[in-house]
Amino acid sequence: MIQEADVRELAAAHRGGALVVDVREPGEYSAGHVPGARLVPLASLPGRIAELPRGERIYVICASGGRSRAAAGWLASAGLDARSVSGGTSAWIAAGGPVVRGPRENAA
Repeated sequence: MIQEADVRELAAAHRGGALVVDVREPGEYSAGHVPGARLVPLASLPGRIAELPRGERIYVICASGGRSRAAAGWLASAGLDARSVSGGTSAWIAAGGPVVRGPRENAA
């Protein structure tokens, strides 16, 4: 079963330094992402699972929740503690979460 987190849970975890993995495409990410989110496009995720930490909860986000559910499922099947963010970046923005624009994790 794929675990989900709402944006309130993500906001609390984000304040605590949680890892956020954004599985959208680079152009989507550059248009606006959660500060500090690591870009790992969905298509490249299977080959990059070893880069992600074990024993740490990972919040997976996309635009609206579809791709992040698939990604969280892959990560969970690989033994990682992954949560798909319900509503994705759209819900994050609607809830007033901070957004960074640009190609880097903490771009200006």
